[in-house]
Amino acid sequence: MADSTNVTLRVLLLANQERNAYGLRTNDLGRYRKHCAGKTHRLRQGLKLTHGKGKEFKKTPPVAPENLKDGHLQLALFEAERAWAYSQELAAQGEDDSTLRHRATGRFRRALHHAAELQSHAQALFDSKRLSGVSLLEIVAYALILNARFLLRKDEFDPALARFCVARSILDDLASSASTSRDQALYTFYADEISAEIRYSAHSLGRSKAYDVDGIVADVSPKHRKILVPNYENILIGTKEGNSSDQGEKKKLKEIIWEGEPVPIRNPELVDVFLRVQEAEENLVKANKQGEKGKSKGKRERGKISSFDGVLLALSEAEEVARKLVEAQQLSGSSAAGTSAPGTAGVRDNHFIHAYAVYRLLSRRIERDLLLISSLLASPATAPSHQAAAGKGKDAQSSASKTDKVAEPSLDNRTYPALVKLLDTVLQSLEQMRSLSVVDESADLVSAIETRISFSKARRCFYIAKTYSVLKKYGESLALDSRAHLYLREARSTIDTSPTLSATDHANLGFYPLSSESIEQLEKDIAADELKFKDQWFTFNGGSVSTDPSAYKKPLFFDIAFNYAELPMERLLVRAGKAPPEPVPQPAQAAAPAPTFAAPADKKVSKAAEEKAPPPSPAPASGLSSLLGGWWGRK
Repeated sequence: MADSTNVTLRVLLLANQERNAYGLRTNDLGRYRKHCAGKTHRLRQGLKLTHGKGKEFKKTPPVAPENLKDGHLQLALFEAERAWAYSQELAAQGEDDSTLRHRATGRFRRALHHAAELQSHAQALFDSKRLSGVSLLEIVAYALILNARFLLRKDEFDPALARFCVARSILDDLASSASTSRDQALYTFYADEISAEIRYSAHSLGRSKAYDVDGIVADVSPKHRKILVPNYENILIGTKEGNSSDQGEKKKLKEIIWEGEPVPIRNPELVDVFLRVQEAEENLVKANKQGEKGKSKGKRERGKISSFDGVLLALSEAEEVARKLVEAQQLSGSSAAGTSAPGTAGVRDNHFIHAYAVYRLLSRRIERDLLLISSLLASPATAPSHQAAAGKGKDAQSSASKTDKVAEPSLDNRTYPALVKLLDTVLQSLEQMRSLSVVDESADLVSAIETRISFSKARRCFYIAKTYSVLKKYGESLALDSRAHLYLREARSTIDTSPTLSATDHANLGFYPLSSESIEQLEKDIAADELKFKDQWFTFNGGSVSTDPSAYKKPLFFDIAFNYAELPMERLLVRAGKAPPEPVPQPAQAAAPAPTFAAPADKKVSKAAEEKAPPPSPAPASGLSSLLGGWWGRK
């Protein structure tokens, strides 16, 4: 029965949630004020503390301490929040209007009245041991912050600084004794929120080291703590005891390290999402350990892939929350000082955490894609390849026997487009990772990512070349292999020009291990494929650019050999018995023979012999024939 009468209100947690959910994240004070008005109306109806019906106002009777509930504390909190939001709205509208400024001051006093009522209710509940010390200190810190901001508006810097410093010391003590990372981030968030106002107050008072907030708090807080918060030490001791009993209920966020330095998570919303990321990664590690028992390599990798869904979902949620916080900071960056909208402090931290969340998301996505690639390569061929079906001749068998020694295990030809698609997503993630601000700050990380980009491009060209070879486009395959050699040369040169870069691994690149041996092995595979493609191209159509094998006739040996050696045709004709007969010399005649008009039919001389036979030498002319030679047929 005692548990049912206890009050467990967390004021700072509730105020932070309501502000972020209903307008103050985007500095919409009017929306938040209307939400608080509706909330107080519903609480009054539930507690039966309405002011009556009609125009007549009936004051509610005071509530006895033994009858106080969570609703009474929430009612006082939302009344204070409503009045405070209205005062900020009026102050923003009436910068040049004294009437609006006076109304804003009056609403702020109303907020202080409800905050004091809230603190008195909490003190009464704590004295009756119905409220924990953590809840009481949160309410005290909330009331001190409101009082300090009211004094700061009236330019009373000394009492304002005292209240700010006491509230900051309370928040620091609560953060150091918090049992969960979420509570620690909540108190740190409020402490960061008032740090700027502490610096402003100290600077207005003429302090020399106004930038040293921790030093100012350590100097001012002990002087005013006993006055502003009576019995503070006893309350703090009870707080530590209550936290130690609840320490095992919730997990703490593990420290996140980046480049050897811890990453601060100073927002409770970010702590929530990163706790889910941490839980998903632990489940992934457990699933990987269980999947390694008694399974083949392909089955193990496929089991790991299915475990990545939870991690990627949690990281996507973390990235979305961090992006919304950054956008809210950009919207509220031009807000006037004193509005104290959530997110005005720690702008650089939230930008860094958003970039870090994107990096983690991309790294896990790359790791999953690489596991998919390795599982596809480990799986055996499930269908006959096109090359094996087409290469039934002796030439295809001989070319295959030459390249089987250096080629990778036989894969289904339909696997290569899938590998190319996965490498496309890997390259997209790496290039997006390269553009992040957290990567630009580290020269070694930039070089390591660029090396992996070049290696992934070379590997992509390697598999695209295999895809073209299936389509009998060997020229394109060889061109892609040449491009892959260029990318591998870039990767090797990046490693050689970065002496501090480890080629095997990097502190933040464990998801993509890369070594010099991997680059050398890929070079050997590409060289082996080049030799295989040249052999297959010549067997297919003799190296012609035409893709129609029917238009190609395989040349004989002599047709190729005599392109480089002169053909001894005369000797070949003699050995074949087809040489023309030698010409027979004719005897000399004293007188020119009478002209004949027809040759004997039985004495035919071959045309080639007549052409090659030398003309008969004319007989020496003498006597009458020399004088009348034209008559005897002399030409």
